[in-house]
Amino acid sequence: MLTLTEIAEDPLVLTRRLRLRDGSEVLFRPLAHADAAHLARFLEALSPESRRLSTFDGYDFAAARELCAAIARYDKLRLVLEEVRSGRIVGLLEFSLDLTSADIARYREAGVRLAETTDCRFGPTLADDYQDRGVGTLIFPLVTEVARRLGRTRIILWGGVLGDNPRAIRYYEKNGFQPVGSFIGEDGLRSLDMILDLHVVPDQASPLPRRSSS
Repeated sequence: MLTLTEIAEDPLVLTRRLRLRDGSEVLFRPLAHADAAHLARFLEALSPESRRLSTFDGYDFAAARELCAAIARYDKLRLVLEEVRSGRIVGLLEFSLDLTSADIARYREAGVRLAETTDCRFGPTLADDYQDRGVGTLIFPLVTEVARRLGRTRIILWGGVLGDNPRAIRYYEKNGFQPVGSFIGEDGLRSLDMILDLHVVPDQASPLPRRSSS
C-alpha cells in the first residue's frame, strides 16, 4: 500500500502518459510543489458553471499555492492532468483519505457504514475545453487503480454530486457508482451521495508503475 509521503518522494509511481481521442497526449501525475503558477492559471480559467460544480476554497494563486504547499502534509492526494506539449494543467483530481462526520452520519442513515481504513473521497474537475471529450472515461480506470494502491476498497463522492448536474450523475453511474441518498447542502441545493465498491469493478487500467524492489 502506498503512503502519501512515498508518492511525494517518488511521483513517478503514479504517473502515466495518456493519448486522447484527438491524438494529443496528457500526463496523469501527482501535483508537485512547482505547479503553483500553472495550477493558478487552471483555477482562474474555470467558468462560473465549473466553479459552481467544484469544491475549491478559492480560484487564484493563493489557493493554488496552498494546495501545492499541502502535499503530503494532510490526508489529501491531488493529481493533475497536464498537456504534454504545453505543460498546461487541464484537470485536477482530488482524493481524501479522511471522512467527515457529516459523511459518516448520512451514509449510516442510508445503511452504509463508512470506515477510514477502507473508504476514500474523490472529486474531479476538468478545464472547460476538456469537458465532453471522453477524458473522464479515459482516466477513470487510473482513478480506481490509485484508490486501490492507497489501500481503499470503496470511493465516495467528495461533497456528493449536485442533483441538477445530470451529466455528472450519468458519468458516475456509467462507471459503477451506486446512489445512496440525497441531502441539502449549505448552499441550499440538493446533492446526491454515491459510492463505488471496487470489489465489483474490474480493474481496466494498465498497471501503474510500481516502486522497484531493488
